[in-house]
Amino acid sequence: MRNPVPALEISDGQRVVLESLARSQTGAHREVVRAKALLMASEGMANTAIAQALSVSPGSVANWRARFAEDGMARLGEVRKGRGRKPSIPQEKIDEIVDLTQNYRPKGETHWSCRTIAEYVGVSKDTVQRVWSARGLKPHRVETFKLSNDPRFEDKLVDVVGLYLNPPERAIVLCADEKSSVQALDRTQASLPMIKGRGETMTHDYKRHGTTTLFAALDVLTGKVIGQCLPRHRHQEFLRFLRTIDREVPKDLEIHLILDNYATHKHEKVRAWLDKHPRFHLHFTPTSSSWLNLVERWFRELTDKALRRGVFHSVPHLIASIEEYLDAHNESPRPYEWTATAESILAKVARGRVALEKIS
Repeated sequence: MRNPVPALEISDGQRVVLESLARSQTGAHREVVRAKALLMASEGMANTAIAQALSVSPGSVANWRARFAEDGMARLGEVRKGRGRKPSIPQEKIDEIVDLTQNYRPKGETHWSCRTIAEYVGVSKDTVQRVWSARGLKPHRVETFKLSNDPRFEDKLVDVVGLYLNPPERAIVLCADEKSSVQALDRTQASLPMIKGRGETMTHDYKRHGTTTLFAALDVLTGKVIGQCLPRHRHQEFLRFLRTIDREVPKDLEIHLILDNYATHKHEKVRAWLDKHPRFHLHFTPTSSSWLNLVERWFRELTDKALRRGVFHSVPHLIASIEEYLDAHNESPRPYEWTATAESILAKVARGRVALEKIS
């Protein structure tokens, strides 16, 4: 008869880890079984008894014991080369799927789906999905971009980002813009409230009751917003909004106003008014760069939280709802933190231009 195998030596720290693995409900099955086998071995159980209790072969138990004695916990969950589940799809087929996804399109269509490329290559749709997931490929998604053609892009970018990262003393930095043609939409039927198992519902069709334009200026430092709803967005209304800003900002502060290149902001009457109010300093974002104006982020929150699902029976009702959201926001404002430097943005733009040049 074979001599009995001595009990496996396990330190107190190793035992704590192995016991935790053996109790795990979410760990890999092979690691859980291996941890149980090693704990049994530390109690002096024979390999055959351990194998019978865990429904594995005695040879596997012997290999686990020997490996643990040699390497300890360092390589407990590692599968040795040549062991484990073999690939069910050859590398050549994986390369073909990736190449088709990135460089070709199905006939008459704009992009591949799991099923179309699976049928073309001769594999299952689940195999295609695993290949895509492992490489981060998402052909069903498309993202938009726009590179500015403003000849003064870099100068304007550095100017605006400089205000965000290093605002001047004794001054207020305001990001201003208009949210034009905000519609007072009324639904044709009453909405149904949310109940268990079903969200709130509303009809897809609507009645239009008119529009308004929201002028807003976001304080970069505090997150507060100066807002005013006006019927249109001509230079006359913009001048009214400038006067509102002038009244609400303390007289001892300079006002740095970040704006887009809308012609209204550069009207001759606007320039004449600014000449008489020298504490106003206008900073224009580059063309096609609305993302640089932080007030656009606040407009998105306004749309998501107060407008998109709102029901407005008239323009005054719409204006009252906007003003209510504005007041609630200003009661507990939270500033948006700008972290990107001008250098990092310019480097990203440069990479985008190089990529476009390669394609063209």
